[in-house]
Amino acid sequence: MDVIDGPLFQTVLRPHRSLKIGGFRLVIALVACASAIASLPFVLLGFWPVAGFYGLDVLLLFFAFRANFEAARHFEELSVSPFELLLRKVSPKGEALEWRFNPVWTRLVAEEHEEFGVTRLALVSRGQSVAVGHFLGPEDKASLVRALSRALGEAKRGPSYS
Repeated sequence: MDVIDGPLFQTVLRPHRSLKIGGFRLVIALVACASAIASLPFVLLGFWPVAGFYGLDVLLLFFAFRANFEAARHFEELSVSPFELLLRKVSPKGEALEWRFNPVWTRLVAEEHEEFGVTRLALVSRGQSVAVGHFLGPEDKASLVRALSRALGEAKRGPSYS
């Protein structure tokens, strides 16, 4: 007798970030150099406070990128077995929230826009609705809908015995 014990579907969803740390350093260095070069004439003419504003721009850009990299540490784990659907959301600070659903009573609701594709995904079970993958693009959400729907369908059919 062969019972499916492992997950039918398992994935980790992470926000997409196209700029890696090396690219970040390059952007900051180029912006700092451009700001220094652009502020030099003002400093030579005696308008030295202008250089401070150029430096403030570089500092604000640095903090904006840092906040972006921190937000990128957020992730969601999804696991579907014949007996349980587990959704675990981990914040950038490492705080985790978990939802456990019975896959038989769980629906995947996808809101679609005519032009933009899938705009929102939610797991709904017994009056409780939890958004999934809000940071994903429409194509990634559509792919997740197909894979998760297939796994929920398998879970609803029950474990297979050979």
